[in-house]
Amino acid sequence: MKATTTFRTLLATLLLVFALPVLAMNLQQAMNALGPAKEQGLIGEQINGYLGVVQANAEAQQIVELINDARRAEYSRIARDNNIAVADVEARAGQRAIERTPAGQFVKLDGQWVRKR
Repeated sequence: MKATTTFRTLLATLLLVFALPVLAMNLQQAMNALGPAKEQGLIGEQINGYLGVVQANAEAQQIVELINDARRAEYSRIARDNNIAVADVEARAGQRAIERTPAGQFVKLDGQWVRKR
């Protein structure tokens, strides 16, 4: 009986280990999920040029992390190519993102999440 329990535990652990990469989202999947997540009020734009999680949710967090990593890399490339500070690129991108956010979606202003009108 002990061997059966040990075997089941080992099998469950192996299934979990092999399933984790399948459960992980890639950047393209995150980009595809961004619109619906914003419409559901899970994710919003911030003035710093990055996305933020409005409502705690594991999928929303993963989307935000993947896209923010890609944004960070692009902002760095733009700053390097134009010999300007990354902070300037982030600020401009944040301003544009807030301006382009449709009414009804969330933006973070003065440290508070608000629905854009």
